[in-house]
Amino acid sequence: MMRQEEIQETLLRLCKHYGEQNWWQSDNKLEDMVSTILIQRTSEKNAKLALAGLMDFMTVEGILGLWLEDLQERIRPAGFFKQKSQTIRGLLIWLRENGGFEVLARIGTEDLRKQLLELKGIGPETADALLLYLFDRSVFISDEYARRLFRRLGFGNFDTYNEMQAVYCNVLEGLTLKQCQEIHAVIDEHGKVFSKSKGQLDESWLR
Repeated sequence: MMRQEEIQETLLRLCKHYGEQNWWQSDNKLEDMVSTILIQRTSEKNAKLALAGLMDFMTVEGILGLWLEDLQERIRPAGFFKQKSQTIRGLLIWLRENGGFEVLARIGTEDLRKQLLELKGIGPETADALLLYLFDRSVFISDEYARRLFRRLGFGNFDTYNEMQAVYCNVLEGLTLKQCQEIHAVIDEHGKVFSKSKGQLDESWLR
């Protein structure tokens, strides 16, 4: 495994190449939280269509006040609408019962992650995305794009999210929150570009 500093330099080089992505930068954390669920296994376009159906109800009580069937119909464009509706409801009930974002922000990262993982429909990747963008925790997201990139660059071969997380959970230690957020965004952006190139994209400048 390469030294942490070398990996960070590589990832920051990627950030410089693609520029700031500014993911999840709205002024409404609740909107971003719901979007984090809607974007799963669908396109950004479809997630935005689904989100638009909820904008008139974008408060915790507003969304929880919708009949389940109504909520499902409004988020139908995002796909998997039955599963996502249950996840959104569970997440918002948890948010309400625990005092909202300000109160939850006082909880340690490990404990907060554990609470998120106990919610139905929230897996490790989603939990870490919520920690990174909604609760401002400098965590590394070991998603499929990250695993493929690290494999190609010789940083390690990991088959699952948890395998990579066990090794690289602290790989971004010492970087700013903004850098951590941008690193995840550009890894995914680079992964999409690499896929479109059908594996022909030159990555020698990253090594």
